[in-house]
Amino acid sequence: MSSWNSVPLHISYEAFGWFAFVCWSISFWPQVILNFRRKSVVGLNFDFVVLNLTKHTSYLIYNASLYFSSAIQKQYRDKYGQKQMIPVAANDVAFSVHAVLLTAVSLFQIAIYDRGSQKVSKIAYGIVIVAWTTATVCFFVALHNHHWLWLLSIFTIIQVCMTVIKYIPQAVMNFMRKSTDGWSIENILLDFSGGLANYAQMAMQSIDQGSWVNFYGNIGKLLLSLVSVFFDILFMCQHYVLYPEKKRKSEASPEAKTSDYPLSENV
Repeated sequence: MSSWNSVPLHISYEAFGWFAFVCWSISFWPQVILNFRRKSVVGLNFDFVVLNLTKHTSYLIYNASLYFSSAIQKQYRDKYGQKQMIPVAANDVAFSVHAVLLTAVSLFQIAIYDRGSQKVSKIAYGIVIVAWTTATVCFFVALHNHHWLWLLSIFTIIQVCMTVIKYIPQAVMNFMRKSTDGWSIENILLDFSGGLANYAQMAMQSIDQGSWVNFYGNIGKLLLSLVSVFFDILFMCQHYVLYPEKKRKSEASPEAKTSDYPLSENV
């Protein structure tokens, strides 16, 4: 692995990376704790959780493969330059493992807590099936010629698609209910902070190397952060501007509108 030219930039890189890891990791807990305290998942969109699990599982496969596999690392350097550092840090792998586990916990809570009349939509089921079918087919294609870096690009596409799609049902649900009750704003604030720190981490590495390949060489990480920051701002606007607490209290209870949520009709 290439050495750093600047010790301060290296330290800043590690600090920003672990700060992002802490923010993103902790961001999963407020929703889980909120569900536990309420013994209810009313207000949390089920499509979001299912799509989020697919997203983070894909992201884990990408990060773990690039971080641990010497063969994939060689293919990466052959493509982008032998002196380039692998654009996946230990905190990326640690975050992915934690994200998959906590998202699975949220899915378990959906199964055991009060959920009103809400169910996972047919479109969400379809999207997940298409994503994993595509990944499976591409795996066997890559297996023939050992094109593992190409396969990881497929998982990158899945990650980005899931990230773009997964927030939409929750945003629509909040709009239809005119409320964010049951949806943790602390989750969003932490996610937003982690996204900004992620950009700072990537910038430190790019400045040190005098190259922006860390951005376009890890386009998945860049696009994921861009999309997440956009929706974080949208959710903050919904919570603090469009549907503030006083206004939310004057509206009907969340249970009265739990069916106004999905990507498509309930199943």
